[in-house]
Amino acid sequence: MEPVRIGILGLGTVGGGTVALLRRNAESLRRRLGRPLEVTRVAVQDPDKPRPADLSGIDLTTDAEGVCTDPDIDIVVELVGGVDNAEPLVRAALGHGKPVVTANKALLAERGNELFRFAGEKGVDLAFEAAVAGGIPIIKALREGLAGNRIQSVHAIANGTANYILSRMRTQGLEFEEALAEAQDLGYAEADPTFDVDGIDAAHKLALVAAVAFGTPINYDALHMEGIRAVTGEDIQFAAEMGYRIKLLAITRPAVDDGVEIRVHPALVPESAMLAGVEGVFNAVEVVGDAVGPTLYYGPGAGAEPTASAVVGDLVDVARTLGAPPEYRVPYLGFHAEGMREPRWAPIEEVETEYYLRLQAKDQPGVLAQVTRILAEEGISIEAIRQKEPLPGEEDVPVVLLTHTTRERAIRKALAAIDRLDVITGPSQMIRLEEVGTG
Repeated sequence: MEPVRIGILGLGTVGGGTVALLRRNAESLRRRLGRPLEVTRVAVQDPDKPRPADLSGIDLTTDAEGVCTDPDIDIVVELVGGVDNAEPLVRAALGHGKPVVTANKALLAERGNELFRFAGEKGVDLAFEAAVAGGIPIIKALREGLAGNRIQSVHAIANGTANYILSRMRTQGLEFEEALAEAQDLGYAEADPTFDVDGIDAAHKLALVAAVAFGTPINYDALHMEGIRAVTGEDIQFAAEMGYRIKLLAITRPAVDDGVEIRVHPALVPESAMLAGVEGVFNAVEVVGDAVGPTLYYGPGAGAEPTASAVVGDLVDVARTLGAPPEYRVPYLGFHAEGMREPRWAPIEEVETEYYLRLQAKDQPGVLAQVTRILAEEGISIEAIRQKEPLPGEEDVPVVLLTHTTRERAIRKALAAIDRLDVITGPSQMIRLEEVGTG
């Protein structure tokens, strides 16, 4: 049979890995698909730049739009990244009736609703497994493998850089800036680490996961986001003493009144939890379904070949349904258009969970009484409390509390009052606690 002809936009780390994987496993892929997958054109900015893959027989061009409109290309793979530069290319390919496979999480988180609608109008696919968790096939799992379930929660370690930093802070006793510098030296973190350490990368991914999990439009703007810059070595140590580890989690789950929570922030997880054991640059996603219960998906969340694995998986899926009527294909977000619904996006103030609080207080009698009185006034009960010994020469002491489940609005109001006390000498630290599944 005639090969499926592929055009790739961008030949960086993932593009090179995709070409290499397609060539290395060409025979296995042909057996799976019944016809070859063949890269015929690749758009790059500099055709003379050395490349990490064998490009023999491939037409290198600087005309990215020409690849999108080439009548001899069957599927376009978008790997240029960014939003404003990538969107016109994706639209051009879709507009010319070509399915698109993309790893561009930012593009879909911010413009995905419009692009999926446009793809539907043109009757072609827009596949994005590689945009979410690298080599972990979580979109396929949510969209197909768990289709019989009502999803009860998703908790994800979705950024390897942040996870590496928190892991090194715990195992080596590093502070945030030291662990970040180490991650940059190793190439795990960019010179500007904002997207990773401030939660933006994880938030882009969560916006897509929530849409697939609950059949909603993508709504990145509804997402509450906090990064890990404020997590200290003290917090890591105190959490460990209480049997917890701190992870940057991407969380979505149903809320009251037909709502949906969608949030990214540091969280304490029990050290017996499966997610607590995910270390270094690895990612993991825990999905709880009403029928299957807790399931865990673990693996590398980035890198040339892990991400290429997801790209090629999408290429096989798309190639299998080339020319088929849309009703015979799996919907992009797992739900047919008429089944999508706009939920009430629950604000962070409505979240109900347990909390870790670290206060910096004067070492004098009556401090705990004042703190517990304020918490009691807001209906917040305490599960555990520890007052640490002051360091030599210091007059202040850290006071660490774990609360029972309470609403975030109440905890924020209480902390504002606590921070106004004369006996409190610095801003309080609050980290949410998530009771994720245990092994």
